[in-house]
Amino acid sequence: MSTAFPGESADYRAARDRLLEQEIELRRATEAVAAARRELPPGGAVPEDYVFQGVGDDGTPTDVRLTELFAPGRDSLVIYSFMFPRDPGDDRPGPEAGQTALLPLADGPCPSCVALLDQLDGAAEHVAPLVNFAVVARAPLTRLLNFGEERGWRRLRLLSSAGNTYNPDYLAETADGAQRPMLNVFQRDATTIRHFWGSELFYAPTEPGQDPRHVGTLEPVWNIFDLTREGRPTEWDEQLRYS
Repeated sequence: MSTAFPGESADYRAARDRLLEQEIELRRATEAVAAARRELPPGGAVPEDYVFQGVGDDGTPTDVRLTELFAPGRDSLVIYSFMFPRDPGDDRPGPEAGQTALLPLADGPCPSCVALLDQLDGAAEHVAPLVNFAVVARAPLTRLLNFGEERGWRRLRLLSSAGNTYNPDYLAETADGAQRPMLNVFQRDATTIRHFWGSELFYAPTEPGQDPRHVGTLEPVWNIFDLTREGRPTEWDEQLRYS
């Protein structure tokens, strides 16, 4: 393979070719991890048919069971646990307008979760023909739907887990009730729904200066930063609004 961009030096090209070899190895490693994930043995059976609060076909609140989140012919279900309410130590500004702005800051949504969900709202339409996807939060359904409308989300299926134990059961809530941004995948076979995979990297030790990156491969924002000379900013984090 021989490539070159206008004006580049021989030193640049040699370094870029060495980096390209690392990128190829990273691609191979990514594929190997995905293959190993697919080969996981059966996970634990879901202990109950969790009942969430969602929106019915007529637009009114209704009970939605976990089993009902599986559409015909789609046997994988991805659930992202939205930290709404936010982490108790998160003091980033809340919404400036709308019903959500009237909440105490501690009861409001996590800006980092919101940034991810802004991105996934676009992806959801493309995922939908093959995979079931839902967003679950501890906040009451009305509060969750109000914020989704204020944020402009159009494709995310929003569900409240206020009335069940899904969050603590699947590592999305601590013993003292703090919310955690877990992503869990479930698999349905002929008779059983089982847990397939969870973003446990969130709880794994990190290298100095790193965040968990447990859903890092899903986040265009941080991956775009990685493509720049400056890299990921160290004194910056996602916000609900930017000046």
